[in-house]
Amino acid sequence: MFRGSAPATVDEKGRLKIPTDFRRQLEERWGPEVFITSVLGDRAMVFPLSVWEDLENRLLALPSTDRARDRYLERVNYFGQQHRIDPQGRVLIPQLLREAAGMGGEVVVGGQLDRLVVWYRERIE
Repeated sequence: MFRGSAPATVDEKGRLKIPTDFRRQLEERWGPEVFITSVLGDRAMVFPLSVWEDLENRLLALPSTDRARDRYLERVNYFGQQHRIDPQGRVLIPQLLREAAGMGGEVVVGGQLDRLVVWYRERIE
């Protein structure tokens, strides 16, 4: 499980350099594929792809008429994109999400059990 937090940066191209300890855990347990999204646009959530797929399967089990499910999916799909961690340990934060969260430069990456959460440092402080 992911615990604690670490400083990181989002470069001018929108790539997050995942802190080494988090990257090692992520790749050893789940591999390099991730789904990056947000619900409110205030932070990025980095899900290992298999964790995201498990969540999607739970959502699929809900009735198709469930309005809360549809609103949640609309938000996470608006902000979300699937990516692969590159050999340098970077992953692209989707542009719409970067703009909504004001994300660039110094960020804080925090562990939240089975996902990482990325906050623009000035915003979370």
